[in-house]
Amino acid sequence: MSLLPQNKKKVAKETPRNFVIYGGTMHGKTYFADEFPNPLNLNTDGNAEMIETPSININNQRDNKGKIVRSASELLSNIILELETTNHTFETVVIDVIDDIVTLFEQEICEDNGVKSIGDIGWGKGHQMLEMMVRVFVMRLKELSMKKAMNIIYVSRLNIIEENDVETYVPSLELKWLNIVNGNSDYTILCRKIGKNYIRKVESKRKNYSRDKVDDERIQSLLDSVIGAYEKSKQTPMAEAKSLVEEDEKQKEAERRAKQAERAAETKQNDRQETKAQQPEKQQEQPKRRPPIRPQV
Repeated sequence: MSLLPQNKKKVAKETPRNFVIYGGTMHGKTYFADEFPNPLNLNTDGNAEMIETPSININNQRDNKGKIVRSASELLSNIILELETTNHTFETVVIDVIDDIVTLFEQEICEDNGVKSIGDIGWGKGHQMLEMMVRVFVMRLKELSMKKAMNIIYVSRLNIIEENDVETYVPSLELKWLNIVNGNSDYTILCRKIGKNYIRKVESKRKNYSRDKVDDERIQSLLDSVIGAYEKSKQTPMAEAKSLVEEDEKQKEAERRAKQAERAAETKQNDRQETKAQQPEKQQEQPKRRPPIRPQV
């Protein structure tokens, strides 16, 4: 049986299945995620019993001595396996929130290795293990979306960065992990509350999605409520693109020189300190004793 497909064009299906949704507290991110079809909420806040959506508390379960007896990674692995291999009616998995999942993985690694910080594990192995756990988790969810056509929602909190008096809203998930999650997602969507109004806005997307090619009407309808969901990305004119590239290269060169100058200054300072430390301390000169004054007869 040949593994190759037929050499002819096919009708493309563009239904996005993987999303990053982020926003501030009470800004509607979880509400939006729960609007997706038949969601299962994997909750890290410990309030799974307080929400109407079917949910599971995700944590590192401990015994009465505080030792982990069932890790969050094991629980998540078992949940994904059950979603893959059994008949169920769930169509969406909501990771609420992904920031805490990374922290739970880090706790597990530290306790397994008897250290307080992941950086205490020699040769960077702790960081490597954590990265592998995050990558495997995200890839298993991506496979789930492909095999079972399930929607995967990564919920993250909000960070506000201020540059030149302008506020920029970004996910609170550390950039290293955000890159892994975003690399396997179709949309990144910001939820904000402005006054009494809630807005949803696309911050990034994998491609220019066309509404008529999204074959799931429920996803179509949800994306209709998101600003920029179907807008085409603007193509940058060649002259402007070249200018942007040149400016970026100048910026990088300036940063490189600044770092070199900083390292040179540090090296010079260290050399001075070493030279000073190697010089023998001058012995304090003892004050000369004056001859005793004899009384004249």
